[in-house]
Amino acid sequence: MVEFSPSPANSADIGVTGMAVMGSNLARNLARNGFKVAIHNRSTGRTKAVMDAHGDEGEFFPAETMDDFVNSLQKPRVALIMVKAGPATDAVIEELASRMEEGDIIVDCGNSLFSDTRRREAALRERGLHFVGAGVSGGEEGALNGPSIMPGGTVESYDRLGPMFEKIAAQVNGEPCCTHVGADGAGHFVKMVHNGIEYADMQVISEAYDIMSRALGMSAAEIAEVFSAWNQGPLESYLVEITAEVLAHVDPKTQQAFVDIVADRAGQKGTGAWTVQTALDLGVPVTGIAEATFARAVSGSVPQRTAALSALPALAEDVTIEDRAAFIEDLRKALYASKLVAYSQGFDEINAAAEEYGWAIDRGAMARIWRGGCIIRARFLDRITEAYERNPQLPLLLADEYFTKEISDVVPAWRRVVSFAARAGFPVPVFASTLSYYDAIRSERLPAALIQAQRDFFGAHTYQRVDREGTFHTLWSGDRSEVQE
Repeated sequence: MVEFSPSPANSADIGVTGMAVMGSNLARNLARNGFKVAIHNRSTGRTKAVMDAHGDEGEFFPAETMDDFVNSLQKPRVALIMVKAGPATDAVIEELASRMEEGDIIVDCGNSLFSDTRRREAALRERGLHFVGAGVSGGEEGALNGPSIMPGGTVESYDRLGPMFEKIAAQVNGEPCCTHVGADGAGHFVKMVHNGIEYADMQVISEAYDIMSRALGMSAAEIAEVFSAWNQGPLESYLVEITAEVLAHVDPKTQQAFVDIVADRAGQKGTGAWTVQTALDLGVPVTGIAEATFARAVSGSVPQRTAALSALPALAEDVTIEDRAAFIEDLRKALYASKLVAYSQGFDEINAAAEEYGWAIDRGAMARIWRGGCIIRARFLDRITEAYERNPQLPLLLADEYFTKEISDVVPAWRRVVSFAARAGFPVPVFASTLSYYDAIRSERLPAALIQAQRDFFGAHTYQRVDREGTFHTLWSGDRSEVQE
């Protein structure tokens, strides 16, 4: 039986409020690593349940009230919030801030929109408090056993918070998957982009699965073996690993492949959409992430899909695959290429935001802390870190000497896969969009010249010329002479 009584003042190293699975697992992780942890939940039943089940894992200080929770924290106080993003987060922040003193630190470890984090940080700074938006990736298991952690905020707050976060984070080759990302909303921004890359990664994996299933007639178990083999090479990653496990799983009720009894409607909680919306604001083409986000929307558009199925003909070719093994190898290479583009686009968005908001984000360090604990951890993240170490100002990840060779080796297979899918009538939004991006980014001249000429025709939006400096406008409704603006 847990007795709620005021904990000794200044007794806990850190506190966590919000005892749902993620919050309780973070608290347990901290306690297991030797930190004294105050825990609190609006409903005291949750706090009691955590103590009853896990109270022997470390030194906990359960608090029944917010006053008890704040009073139990060592100064400068550190309080972690693990509640639903949005108004609930604002409410808890205000509860804490009204009880805290100058120099205390409030940390939001939820999936908050980075612009909200910037607003909150500025408001709390005015009150003498530090506010940290910390991205935490790895799901329930990562929170308990070692996540990737992406904290923003002030350097001073990281001096207090960093040693604790670095100890509970995943460790790869003796290095913690945690580092100070940058000021105000930088941590939540990087976590948002991480999730956007995750969307693209999951979608293109599903496209490879779909082609093997429908074009080759392979069973889920057979495809699982392919993904398991792929996970032993350059594609080695958490998502490829769990794909093999999911496809090998058999539904105990029907004895069918589990994936075949799951409804084909993918949910989303908003971070993919935020990544795309923000990329549009920044003018960054994250085509793979965008198409992956739209693909989830298509999967949920049941009335439209039902209408299309009965009304729209496929008009596809019956394409014969003569060499199954060679085709599967093409799929592997195409998957690798699309993943590289999605990561490259994500890092472009991080760089654009760093310039826009004045964040000193080390892109190589971001790749380093994604090597363990997080959902998009993959073998080639080491190579991404090396690329940014070679050139911290690298304008395009794919232009790095290592990735230039890697993607050049797989482009022919990539083209064959996209061509096959188009002829056979299989949807491959990420395979196709990332290939189109590859061709666009390497084109010496794009048809945007015609678009700009059209814009000048109907809206006098002006244009620049290739043969001399300046901004110009053609008098389309007049004598069509050109004037320099």
